[in-house]
Formats: sequence, C-alpha cells, structure tokens
Amino acid sequence: MNVVAGKRGHNVSRAQLADRAMFVRLETLRLARICGAGHYSSTFSAAELFAALYYAHLRLDPKDPDWPDRDRFVLSKGHAAIGLYPILADLGYYPASKLDNYTKLGSDFGDHPNMKHIPGIDFSSGSLGHGLSIAVGMALAARAQKRSYRVYCMLGDGELAEGQIWEAAMAASHFKLQGLVAIVDRNQLCIDGQTEAVMGIEPIEQRFAAFGWATQRIDGHDFDAILGALGKLAPAGAGQPQLIVADTIKGRGVKRMELSLQWHVANLAGQDYDEAEAEIRAGLQPRETSEKKSGKAAR
Repeated sequence: MNVVAGKRGHNVSRAQLADRAMFVRLETLRLARICGAGHYSSTFSAAELFAALYYAHLRLDPKDPDWPDRDRFVLSKGHAAIGLYPILADLGYYPASKLDNYTKLGSDFGDHPNMKHIPGIDFSSGSLGHGLSIAVGMALAARAQKRSYRVYCMLGDGELAEGQIWEAAMAASHFKLQGLVAIVDRNQLCIDGQTEAVMGIEPIEQRFAAFGWATQRIDGHDFDAILGALGKLAPAGAGQPQLIVADTIKGRGVKRMELSLQWHVANLAGQDYDEAEAEIRAGLQPRETSEKKSGKAAR
C-alpha cells in the first residue's frame, strides 16, 4: 500500500488495515526481542489507530518527508515509537533493514523517536505531557504560513494527569485551532496502575468540551469507527480544536497482556515469544474477553 501525496482518505480496505495492525504488533515483538525489552502493551493498544492514520488518512509524501504541506503527527506517548518505526519503513521513508539494529549502539532508532535522525518523525517525544503543546505550536505555524495541513497528536490517557496538557488545551481553544486534532489512546492503564485510581481523568470528552473543544468518542480497535471519526473532522481553519477519545485495551491482541500492568515494559523470550507471535498471527481474541475483564461494554 502506498500513501498518495497530497491526498487524505486513501482507498484502503478494512482487511488491509487489519493486516497492517497485525504487522505493527509482529514488528513490535521482533524489535523488542532485538532490544531485550519493549513497550508491548502501550503499542498494541494503538495498533489500529496507527494503521488507520498512516495507511488511510494522513496527507503525506514519503518521497519528500519535509514536504511543507504534509500533515504533522506528534506521538506524545513516545514510548510507542516501536510500533511507528515499522510503518514508516513500510511506507518507504527508509529501508526496513535499518530497524535490524534497533536501539543498538550507533542506531538512529531508540526507545523514543528522534526527529533529527528519522525521516517521517515530526517531534522527538519522550517526556510525557509535552506533545500537545508542541502540536499547538505546529498548528499556529500552519496559520502563520497560510497552509492547510492538520496537526495530529496522539496522547496516552495516563499523561492527561500532566498540567501542561490542560494549558495546551486552553491555548488551542483560545487560538481557535481547528486544524489541531488530539487523539487519546484510552487504554485504561498507566505504568502505576489503573488511570482512574491513580488520577481520575473521566469524563474526558466533557472536560475537553469545557475547554472549548469539539469531541468524539469511539472504539479504538474498530476501523469503521476510527475512519468514521477521522472523516468527520473539520478542515483546518478558525474554530474549535478537535478531540477523538479512542477506547482501547492495553495489550490488545495477546491475551496474557490485555489489561495487565506486567507488560508496560517487559521482555518476551523462548516459548512465551513464540506463543505471542502465534496468537497475533491467528487473529485477535473476541472483544468479549477483554470487556468482561474491564467491566465495560463495547462502544
């Protein structure tokens, strides 16, 4: 699949997107094995979001990574970069072989993304809570330069406890940055536990709406829901900044990882690795299993 430069809404089937989400999970396993550990569960929760954005929605040109009119993507939850690197290679930003030395001495590819070394990366994210502020600046730059690109910022739900997020949310509304789109990967867990126990963030939509944002809430593993929400976004211009809350499952795709704190950063080896790979290749488990664990109904 090739991204069409200058165009949003690429014609990609749901089956192709599901295949690319599986690819993200399998590559995450492979790269984590090279490294000796990895952020499996935080990446697995975002796999469908990554696939939908990069293969079916964002306006990009892999042949010209610095194209001024490209959409910008800020991965504020930078620890999930292990799942984004393979997509960028797949799209042609750089040879896939470059990932074979992931995190090794001399590699450009670290645990968090480096915009100075990796084509297709728009921000060197790492410290949580900074991404939305950077995205606000990018959206303001688009206005100053009279360009029509959108700026997309993927946030982890745990980082919503950072005060800087809400300063940025207030600024985005004040400056009427309709070209700014925040996507919250609402996977229910942060490194310290359940987000609602550590620092309650619900109701997310109402809180952002109170700051002047237009909001949607979707099932973040359902491609119809994801593409439907992306298709409803207003064009860049003066108006409300836009939020998509994507309800996801941390560790989605490998049963032992789903909604488990043990897999935020961990290492799969031996038979455990083989079993996880086989499970991903066989297809995702029915939603019912994880919904019963979380006590939530499907959205």
